[in-house]
Amino acid sequence: MTILIVSVVVVYAACFLIPRRLTWIEVLAATLFGLYFECMTNIFLDLKYDLYGYFNKGVDWQTLIALLGLYPSLNYLLLNLYPAGKGFLRITAYLLAWDAFSVLYEQLSRQTGVFYYNGWTWRYSAVLYPFIFLILWYHLKFTRWVISKSVPNR
Repeated sequence: MTILIVSVVVVYAACFLIPRRLTWIEVLAATLFGLYFECMTNIFLDLKYDLYGYFNKGVDWQTLIALLGLYPSLNYLLLNLYPAGKGFLRITAYLLAWDAFSVLYEQLSRQTGVFYYNGWTWRYSAVLYPFIFLILWYHLKFTRWVISKSVPNR
């Protein structure tokens, strides 16, 4: 639990120290979509199939610290620092760096009892994280498109 609380503090500090390139509506839309996506995934992979989970099997209050403390801030950092328009190789390297960080943090979470596997492996996460990151990025692009179509011509 200590590693989770320290992580939340460090990641939120990074969010406030890094210059913001996203609008507040983009941050809100990305955060809500990310939480929705994460919850829908966990309903099936955690609660229905019990492939992994947080702390103990089933629902517990400590999971909210990870869901509301880490996911929104990491989502913000991922999207705020995304190297849009910088070329395929740079974007690929960026996504792979986030992938490596995510898998390593997942392993640290397992060692400290925050997260457990029950049929899941780090390999599944390593393969899926880049796709999840791209889904989050394309949702942000969709949000920007919706905003651009919503503003009346002046």
